[in-house]
Amino acid sequence: MEEHFVWVTTRRIKPGTLEDFERAWRPHPYPRALRRAYAYWSEDGHEITGVSFWDSKEACDAWRASDEEQRRRTAMAPFVVEEREGFYRGGELTVPVH
Repeated sequence: MEEHFVWVTTRRIKPGTLEDFERAWRPHPYPRALRRAYAYWSEDGHEITGVSFWDSKEACDAWRASDEEQRRRTAMAPFVVEEREGFYRGGELTVPVH
């Protein structure tokens, strides 16, 4: 199994702020060590889970401590009600073909 380094963040946002939150949420510039990123929204648009794949835990930690990430978090803050986050290691599960 290929090992992945993954940062997962789930945020509950204020109703009616999804578009504003999305604009603030996208990193600029994108981190060099970021390999892939996904975002998943609840049906009501009040909760968003982001899943990002990194070269290493150290690379993710370096981005999270960067000025760029701090500016991004400051821009998102007015829309966020609650946030949960964590770093994980793992890999893709093999799903049998039916």
